[in-house]
Formats: sequence, C-alpha cells, structure tokens
Amino acid sequence: MHNKTIAEISRDLASGEYSSTELTTDLLNRVKQLDGDINSFITVTDKQALAQAKAADERRAAGNADTWTGVPIAHKDIFCTNGVLTTCGSKMLSNFEAPYDATVVSKFNDAGAVSLGKLNMDEFAMGSSNESSFFGPVANPWDKERVPGGSSGGSAAAVAARLVPGATATDTGGSIRQPAALCGVTGLKPTYGRISRWGMIAYASSLDQAGTITRTAEDAALMMNVMAGFDPKDSTSVDREVPDYTSSLDNSIEGMTIGLPTEYFRDDLSADMQQQVRNAIAEYEKMGAKVKEISLPNTHLAIPAYYVIAPSECSANLSRMDGVRFGYRCEDPKDVEDLYCRSRGEGFGNEVKRRIMIGSYALSAGFYDAYYKKAQQVRRLIRNDFTNAFNDVDVIMGPVTPTPAFKRGEKTSDPVEMYLEDIFTIALNLAGLPGMSVPCGQVNNLPVGLQLIGNFFDEGRLLNAAHKFQQATDWHLKTPADI
Repeated sequence: MHNKTIAEISRDLASGEYSSTELTTDLLNRVKQLDGDINSFITVTDKQALAQAKAADERRAAGNADTWTGVPIAHKDIFCTNGVLTTCGSKMLSNFEAPYDATVVSKFNDAGAVSLGKLNMDEFAMGSSNESSFFGPVANPWDKERVPGGSSGGSAAAVAARLVPGATATDTGGSIRQPAALCGVTGLKPTYGRISRWGMIAYASSLDQAGTITRTAEDAALMMNVMAGFDPKDSTSVDREVPDYTSSLDNSIEGMTIGLPTEYFRDDLSADMQQQVRNAIAEYEKMGAKVKEISLPNTHLAIPAYYVIAPSECSANLSRMDGVRFGYRCEDPKDVEDLYCRSRGEGFGNEVKRRIMIGSYALSAGFYDAYYKKAQQVRRLIRNDFTNAFNDVDVIMGPVTPTPAFKRGEKTSDPVEMYLEDIFTIALNLAGLPGMSVPCGQVNNLPVGLQLIGNFFDEGRLLNAAHKFQQATDWHLKTPADI
C-alpha cells in the first residue's frame, strides 16, 4: 500500500481494496521502522491519525466519501495545528502547541484527509540542506550520508521514502523545488497568494508560499484542488477563481513554446547536470513542444537581492520571539535585558541568528535606502525579465540545483556556498511566479530535477507539462535502493 500514489489510494479506498485504517496503520508502522535513520518526522500523531482514519471509514460506509476521504498526508512543521506541536524546527518553539489550525490544515481536515504528523525542516525555514533543525538533520533516503535539501527536507524525504504519499511544504527561495529535486520527487511552488498563508509561521512574508511535495504531478493537482483559494483571514491571499487542476492534466502540449534561459546553462551548472536537463527538454520536443533560447539578464542579482530582502523580513517577523510574548524563555533572568538577550541567544540557532543580524543591519537607520530599498528595486527588474520572457514563451525550463545532493556537513562552514545552492530557484520567489521540480534523471545514482516555471496563476499549464513528461518517462517511479 505504501507504494501507491494519492490518486491510486483514492481509487483503492473507493473500491474497497483496503480501508483507511489499514492504510494508516501500515504507514505508521513504516514510520516507526524506517524514520529513525531518516528523521523526517518531528511529531507522529498516531492516535489522531487512527481516529481520523476510523471516522473516514465510517463516512465511506455511510456513502458520504469524497476524493480525499481517508487519504493520509503529513504537514511541514511550519503550519499551525490545533493541540499538536508546531515547532518550526526550532528550540524557540519546541513546546508550542498552536490553539488553532492553519487554513491549509483546516482545508485538508474538512476534505477528510488523515494527518500522520508534522515533518522536520530547517529552523524557521532558513536553510538549503535541512541541517539547521533543532531536532537534528534529515537524511536523504537515496544516500543517508547526504542532505535532502531544505527547508522542506522532511517533506521531501518522507515522500521519497514512501512514509507518506504527499506532504505540505513551503517555498521562500526554493525550499520546495530544491529538496524535491534532491530526493527525486515532485514539488510545486504556486503563485504568491494562490494558497493562504494564515497559520503558516512567517519567515519572509513577501516571499513565503505554501505548496506541495508528492510523487507525481497528478497528485500535486489533487492537493492543489484542496489548498488553493481565497482566504479573507490572509491579507496576501488573492481572490481569484480556482480551476480543477486535474481537468487539464492530459491536454496536448504540441505547439507549447519552452524558453531556455541562457543564464541557467553556464558555469554554475555541471556538465552532467546540464546533460540530464537537456535530455528532458528533448523529451518535450518529441511531444511537439518548441524550444526557444531566452535571456533573463538580471538573474545574477537574484541571490544578493534575496539575501537582503529575506533576512530583513525575517528580523521583523521573529522580533516577537522574545521570551515574553512568544517562544522559549531562559532560566532565572537577572533583568529584562538579560531575559531578552539570553532567551533569543539560547532559543535561536546559528543560521537564524545570522539572518536576523543581517536583516536588522539592512533595515537600520542610514542603511534602509542603500540595502532594502535597493534590493526591492532590483526585485522589480527581475520580475520584469520574466514578464518580458512570457510574451514569447509558454513555460520556462531549466535546472533546479547546480549539483545533486551533497554530503551532510560539506557546506555548513561556508554560508555563501550554501546560499548558492538556490541560484536557480530564488528569482521565482522574488517575482512571485509558480514553479515546479520534476525528476528528470540521475547523476552518480542521485536524482536530478527539471525546473518548470510558469506565468502568474498558470499552475494548470505547469501541472499539464509535468504530467505529460511523467507519462513519457519513469524517473518519478524510481525508488531509493533500501526503501
């Protein structure tokens, strides 16, 4: 049962091949058996999951079942869950039980899904390797000495290890697409504002976006049908009609124009990685798509702009974590200053403290115009590059990462080298565009991802392109050797 996709599970439950309780029990047993080596879960909600599964089976027996009734998923531990730990992978929130559900969580609960628990992540979503979690690093199921990518590494690893068929995730600068690529699964980052951010603990409010990690594009479409939509509780949510994302999956892509940015195929991308991406593009040409070389001339400015904007917003968002209003509180503070300093110093990890300090500096008097304002102006240039490109092409494609998964500890001593892991993904978040990663090959027996970039609110076209590629190839079916 654990090898089934969300779509297959939904059909099997409808036909009575097995019950949600049987499936949930099987997956919980796999988590107990396998996750000790992977560390993808922070909290396993076995009692809650079995209760939800039993309720789903009762609804199905009464004839009240729908697509998602009894289908198991898990949530990245950045989404608030009523009565369940929501830690953001941090000591600062290691004992925080949210008093409400995030909108995304509520929507899956209302749809009848079963939640197996909360998934590990880089602390407050800050990282590209899932090594900064207070609860320990996550291992890549393809090679447990290597990282799964971050910050949604727990989500990607759990899906790759067949512990859960699908998981929620978030993407601030590549944190869905990058781990999906490194773990050989499918990741979708929707348009900014397409999915509610209410109840999703903020890192950088103008960049964060909820999304999906699944095995297939079809499963991503099924998750999007639940997650997408306007939320009046979220001021960044867009009031726009939501299509049925499964309805366009099988559309022909003959005549689709694919843009290949010259900036994505240079020295930053190894020859082996480039070959796998180009092989994938060739598959699209076989299906009738046309390929056109394009330029995104401000791509080289994405990382410096991002690492001013994101830390600035992070320093503002995390100011509330002070040991008084929210978060960890130090023992026996001498005075108020000692309370603040020690609570934040002990509660945050090194990467979070680094970004808070960078952001506080960029926002300080005398530097705001020179750094934060200038970075926002650059952001507009990057967005304009994409707007101009989509006048001539339907979808943009390229690599997700410059290399396959690297070994744990390999880049932790050099933050700049770690930041460069997101060189191909960050621009989308600055522009607010949707993007996907789909498995497209392997280098040294490690997965490689193909990045698909769409125009605003064009997730349906991306899912269609990804689905047709997965019908023509089998890279998304590959499984780690010992799983």
